[in-house]
Amino acid sequence: MQDETLLAQIKHRLLDQPDGSKDIGCHKVDGVPPLHAKRDPKPSAVLIGLVERGPLSHVLYIERSSHLRAHAGQIAFPGGRVEEGDTDPVMTALREAEEEVDLNQDDVDVLGFLPNYLSGTNYLITPVVATIKPRKPFVANPDEVASFFEVPLPHLIPANHYSKIRFVRGDEAQRETWRIDYQDRAIWGITASMTRMFRDLVLTSKEDE
Repeated sequence: MQDETLLAQIKHRLLDQPDGSKDIGCHKVDGVPPLHAKRDPKPSAVLIGLVERGPLSHVLYIERSSHLRAHAGQIAFPGGRVEEGDTDPVMTALREAEEEVDLNQDDVDVLGFLPNYLSGTNYLITPVVATIKPRKPFVANPDEVASFFEVPLPHLIPANHYSKIRFVRGDEAQRETWRIDYQDRAIWGITASMTRMFRDLVLTSKEDE
């Protein structure tokens, strides 16, 4: 059984409806205000899945297959672009998670949403936060996912588990983003930034700093 007090706190601090804004992003450009969409962004959704493993929740991450055209080999949350027929971000996130790791959607209880995240590649991402009580093992779809792993939720709370890194994408200015190390995995970029947003807005308070 997961910590019901923590789950109640998480649900209380989440948005109960998907965010409607289109200009939120955590990548920072030196000396430039936060990202704003220059054209209609491409809607997408990801699943921040809190997997029940005994008394602790674990957050589910995937490693994208090396042959993919975009973000090959990177760590991500299950998720992807909104497709025709998707009625809301929940449907998108759960459909993608089912395709990627064979998630049984009946094992999922949606808690709420984080604010939208606008990526540097103009994807408007809605993070869907949910608990997962898996009745069968996850299975990676090799067409999309090389592997998957879970990080204990307590590992994502301490501020000193996050470091900042800088990178340059294409011809753009230098950007700054978060990095989280867990065992032999390095989570960075959009996924680390959304994890940090989850940590800052939901898992901690000012008194915890």
